[in-house]
Amino acid sequence: MSVPKLSIVILALNEEENLRVLLPQLRWADEVVVVDGGSRDGGLEVARRHGARCVVRPFDNFAAQRNAGLSAASGDWVFFVDADERPTPRLVRELRRRIASENVTGYRVPIRSIIFGRRFRFSGTQDDRPLRLVRRSAGFWKGDVHERFAAAGPIGLLHSHLEHITLPTVPAFLGKMQRYTTLAAMARVERGVPPRRRDTWLRPALEFCRRLIWKQGWLDGPEGWAFCGLSGLSEWVLARKHRKLWLERYGAAWNQRSRAVRLQPMPAFGGAGS
Repeated sequence: MSVPKLSIVILALNEEENLRVLLPQLRWADEVVVVDGGSRDGGLEVARRHGARCVVRPFDNFAAQRNAGLSAASGDWVFFVDADERPTPRLVRELRRRIASENVTGYRVPIRSIIFGRRFRFSGTQDDRPLRLVRRSAGFWKGDVHERFAAAGPIGLLHSHLEHITLPTVPAFLGKMQRYTTLAAMARVERGVPPRRRDTWLRPALEFCRRLIWKQGWLDGPEGWAFCGLSGLSEWVLARKHRKLWLERYGAAWNQRSRAVRLQPMPAFGGAGS
């Protein structure tokens, strides 16, 4: 049986320092493709110096960037790795073994995150198992922010994990929050999803409680509590941006119609003969 060729695709945007650390750890791959969204640092030079194939494509959404990497790759399998992630030796051995012996469309990969300098075990991070390893010819990516791989066939789960060294500081969290909430708000408007008042006030509290209590974020210590609180803040920022972009597109007329609906009197029940 021939050994499947494996390509690694990295989406990058101003990731010079992370690429400098990550790329030397990927020499086991048959090919590395870096899809650059328009970096202003030296990330492309670092990538080329390590022998990576570089695709420069202005960033519009994650699915399109992943599809660009999928098209540029030549391997039978494509492993999508973020610049701030690190494959462990155990993960490398497992994925090499399983793509050579199993007939599936792709694999979900557990991710273990280090946030604010602390290794998290809870706060919702224990559920982080995105689809990252796919057969190149099996399908394509779709979706603006929470992209998914559209393909038929069974999906497996790897047991080994990726190390995710992310969000070292609160300012880093806030910067990422601003980027992702803008993309998510734009996607909602493009899909024609109107804003709801409860998204501004109810969803932040629910998200905070979900991560802190239901997902046991309190066990991650002060860093976990901060992360849960900031996750709630992210929902509030998203709701505000969604409403702002919606009003910019559809104007105050929509706001007036929405207010008129809320002020309509409740229908009377009962009556003669009831």
